[in-house]
Amino acid sequence: MASTKTLSAKNLEALGASRLAELLIDLSAGDATAKRRLRLELAGQSGGAEVAHQVRKRLATIAKSRSYIEWDKVKPLAADLEAQHRAIIDHVAATDPREGLDLLWRLMALAEPVFARCDDSNGRVGAVFAAVLPDLGRLAAAVGGDPIALADRVFESLCDNGYGQYDDLIEILAGPLGKEGLDHLKERLSAFGKESPVRPPDEEREVIGWSSHGPIYADLLAERRHARIVTAALQDIAILQGDVDGFIAQYSEDERRRPGIAADIAGRLLAAGRADEAWRTIEATDRQRGGWIPFEWEQTRAAILEALGRTQDAQEFRWSCFARALNASHLRTYLKRLPDFDDIEAENRAIAHVLAYPDFHQALAFLVAWPALDRANRLVLDRFAEIDGDHYHELGIAAEALEQRYPLAATLLRRAMIDFALTRARHKRYPHAARHLEECESLASRITDYGAHATHEEYHAALRSVHGRKTGFWLA
Repeated sequence: MASTKTLSAKNLEALGASRLAELLIDLSAGDATAKRRLRLELAGQSGGAEVAHQVRKRLATIAKSRSYIEWDKVKPLAADLEAQHRAIIDHVAATDPREGLDLLWRLMALAEPVFARCDDSNGRVGAVFAAVLPDLGRLAAAVGGDPIALADRVFESLCDNGYGQYDDLIEILAGPLGKEGLDHLKERLSAFGKESPVRPPDEEREVIGWSSHGPIYADLLAERRHARIVTAALQDIAILQGDVDGFIAQYSEDERRRPGIAADIAGRLLAAGRADEAWRTIEATDRQRGGWIPFEWEQTRAAILEALGRTQDAQEFRWSCFARALNASHLRTYLKRLPDFDDIEAENRAIAHVLAYPDFHQALAFLVAWPALDRANRLVLDRFAEIDGDHYHELGIAAEALEQRYPLAATLLRRAMIDFALTRARHKRYPHAARHLEECESLASRITDYGAHATHEEYHAALRSVHGRKTGFWLA
């Protein structure tokens, strides 16, 4: 049976309405957000129209505010905005969806001025606006209405999307917009794209910063923002309408050769049954750009080869990708495509390749994740001189995975992290290093043969001798 002292709705009900009212008055004293919430609840007793009136007034007040809010003062602002959102949904939209929809639009319109005057580095305010969008889509679908008018409102919102608050708007409103609305929005965006901002005379251009290439002009940033708005929105529409060519058209010829973009385009062409075009796109990629090829590009290229009936080429490509970077996804797909029993031999060959891989830490991470812990143990014992204690994330995961069956390997990994922290005097890591030493001590009784390595007592004594004056470690 639950205690009557437990803070729960049922137990609070027992206090009675009068006592609860007194408590609420006391608790809301000096808390403007709580007071506004209570006023909204009271207004709800008079119906949704009164709540709508109160919300409209509060949104207007927030829109007029100009004071800057630091990150540690953002929480009350976020709570206030969230309270307005809940009041709209719970009290207004329930009886008047059209009025609720209009208020949600007004609430979203606050995003630009609110973000401009607050430090939302913790993401509290952004989370509030992100939660509004789905309700906006739901109410728009319930209200229905003219898709052209809705498209115009979406267009105006996208033009005021400086903080990305409307990034998902087209997808969310795709249903209410329908083909007619999406086509109208597409026309407006295309026309808007041709209306590039007018660049002022050189002597009037505003410099807002400097880069390695020289001054950064406000008008140049405005041009880029203008182009991004159009490109992103037209791509969203193309995706919704299944228009692959419309999606591709938003990229320049140079952009289409970038690995990530090429993979996206090729994947869409492949899904549309245009494998030959997908192949030409993926092969036109500038693979030297940045010296790194993303996994998605490799995965898409292999899928295209499969679609073209070049199964063996696809398999050879997957193996080469695995061999180069030890990507487990490539290896798993490669093994699945092999006949029965051939996969066992291929996996052994792959593990042998991993054991000889030049990057010890990458090889260790692969073997632990695969998992092949017996081989990971062998890797540590055979190549312990290559362990770099600065790779504490990978080493920590590997040590935890190995300690049950292979305590010596786990000990060597933790010693590497301890030695690195102490030798390099990384003071912030001393508490972690001290914990690793305790973990080594707990494993010592299970190690019957240290081989060429120092026993725990010998290692501990050596640490005392060399690093005995580093009290930050010994007292951690």
